[in-house]
Amino acid sequence: MAPVTLQGVSKVYANGVKAVDCVSLSIPDGEFVVLVGPSGCGKSTTLRMIAGLEEISDGSLMVGGVRMNDVPARSRNMAMVFQNYALYPHLDVRRNMAFGLERRRSHGSLLKAVFNSAYRAKRAAERKAIDARVSAAAVTLGIESLLQRKPRELSGGQRQRVAVGRALVRDPVAFLFDEPLSNLDAKLRGEMRTELRLLHQRLRATMVYVTHDQEEAMSLADRLVVMKDGVVQQVGTPTEVYGRPTNRFVASFVGTPTMNFIEGTIEADNGFRWSAGLLRLPTARWTGLSGWQAKRAVLGVRPDQIRVGTGSCRGRVIAVENYGDRMDVVIESGGRRITSRSPTVPIREGTDSAFEIIPDSVHLFDTTAAGTALAHAPPELAT
Repeated sequence: MAPVTLQGVSKVYANGVKAVDCVSLSIPDGEFVVLVGPSGCGKSTTLRMIAGLEEISDGSLMVGGVRMNDVPARSRNMAMVFQNYALYPHLDVRRNMAFGLERRRSHGSLLKAVFNSAYRAKRAAERKAIDARVSAAAVTLGIESLLQRKPRELSGGQRQRVAVGRALVRDPVAFLFDEPLSNLDAKLRGEMRTELRLLHQRLRATMVYVTHDQEEAMSLADRLVVMKDGVVQQVGTPTEVYGRPTNRFVASFVGTPTMNFIEGTIEADNGFRWSAGLLRLPTARWTGLSGWQAKRAVLGVRPDQIRVGTGSCRGRVIAVENYGDRMDVVIESGGRRITSRSPTVPIREGTDSAFEIIPDSVHLFDTTAAGTALAHAPPELAT
């Protein structure tokens, strides 16, 4: 395994479109890093540049301290798992997993083996070593009973395990995953997320994973890299990115349901006034807040920090989504829609309801297009 470092890496296509803009990122040996963002943000292009499937327009890619910009993909010793599995339908699982190793064998000629006994012995030893690596990977992934089956005889989850196994047998310097779970149903995606996390814990391998699913990203990553329009917005642990987003885009993208944003004014009495009333802010925990009197700002609050059925704010319930153990309630108040996630309570659509915002867990952003974070509460994070 080896650390992977991107130094000001950019990708500009022939038509002038800049897909990736000056990405700098250091991935230590053994870390699980997830690139996450909406479609078209440049995350897959970044992964493909690491793999060597896309040329780097500017900047440097270093793997283990060696510059890889001009090294062809086949010589980078990286294993990539694709979204569509890319299994050969006419080969069984064992041969699919062994295919890459077979292509790289030193003693591959059958004709030469017929006339040269020493060459034949070396070829047999190499074949035995490949079989051993395939069998070991199959045991690790729990598919040892499937080695004789063809891809058409496998479920979606089993095919995904085979694709991972084909990468695993190569013992690469890094594993690259390009939205590998997007073709699976929700239950199977959850199971495969757990399997990938356990696999990383066993191997302690360098893994770079691309997804647009922020829930998937949060559950897998040691560190998240949030991207938008080819630019890295924030790099940090899932706890850091969720608890201290650097701007409104990150705050809205990470977290389900999405964060509520309310525009208003920070008043001299250290409150936040908006169309539905005044919210007292935890000024003792926010240094410098006293200098922001009369400043326009955007309040960000997670849905689970809004309580329905109590408080001084009021609004009309326009939608209720009941999940059994919890519910999402959309309330219209002061011309804005506010989403609350809370334990199930007796509430009906079309009725009026009280609600309150917990001020100890809110965020403040500026009103510019960048939406830069001004303050977070609480300032400390759980490790």
